[in-house]
Amino acid sequence: MAQVVVKLSDTDIQSLLNQKQFETEQLPQGMRAKVKTNGVTISVYNSNKVMFQGKQAESVAEALLPSDVYQPDTASTSSKTTASTSINYDAYHCIGSDEAGSGDYFGPLTVCAASVDAHQAQILKELGVQDSKNLSDKKITELAEQIITFIPYSLMILTNDKYNERQAMGWSQVKMKAVLHNAVITKVLKKIDAAELDYIVIDQFSQPAVYKKYALTALPEAQKTCFETKGESQSIAIAAASIIARYTFVKQMEKIGAEVNDTLPKGASHKVDLFAAQIIERWGLPHLDHISKKHFANRDKANQLVHKKYH
Repeated sequence: MAQVVVKLSDTDIQSLLNQKQFETEQLPQGMRAKVKTNGVTISVYNSNKVMFQGKQAESVAEALLPSDVYQPDTASTSSKTTASTSINYDAYHCIGSDEAGSGDYFGPLTVCAASVDAHQAQILKELGVQDSKNLSDKKITELAEQIITFIPYSLMILTNDKYNERQAMGWSQVKMKAVLHNAVITKVLKKIDAAELDYIVIDQFSQPAVYKKYALTALPEAQKTCFETKGESQSIAIAAASIIARYTFVKQMEKIGAEVNDTLPKGASHKVDLFAAQIIERWGLPHLDHISKKHFANRDKANQLVHKKYH
């Protein structure tokens, strides 16, 4: 399917809207108007970008737009193409999966998979979806609450109690993540037409062979599955999943914080050690274990801080 994306002035946008009977109600977040003409879908976004999508995208754009402003950002994506290092996933229908909380001592492990087609990928870009590591918690919340209204997704939360239970059984964090990634991907597949899916893209946290060994169940649509390092920059489906996972982690951290009447620090730094020591003093070691990942070194460091204080 060919695509043309152009950015127009307010005047040119209005001129375009006057030429066709555009829909303006009940549209996805970030979209201003939409119409289908001659087999081409025209989507007008709040950012003043317009996307023409369909086999005749270029000819329809040329017919409806002033000649001095028709400068497409993207051209035909009618066939799958592979760049020198990776696939242009955003041109296809993908399920992306990612997790949050794996490097944080406090809080659960959250894993999400999201289904994003080429059209939705453009919408997500208009909304400002990107690598969640570069976004503030406030921006993540804003984006996640828009994304979940129109993107099929599945989310799982591994609470600290469950996490510690699995870890005591000998499960590594890699195994936990593999099991959860496989589970959320399987659930999303049930929400879409799998025949229309091009790729499943997993943000790589282990070698594919290790993932397959630990996942407990076979990879769904294994022939379509790819593993990508720094996946959030490779696939907007992964970026969307990451934002939802991070949003959920942040909300869970806020919930735990309310229980202990304080704001939990993220990560696993010395600041976390100091806070954990305070939790031991105020609530006891069992409660610390209830809200944290017990096998992290922060636990022993916090215990040592408390011991030094009173001995």
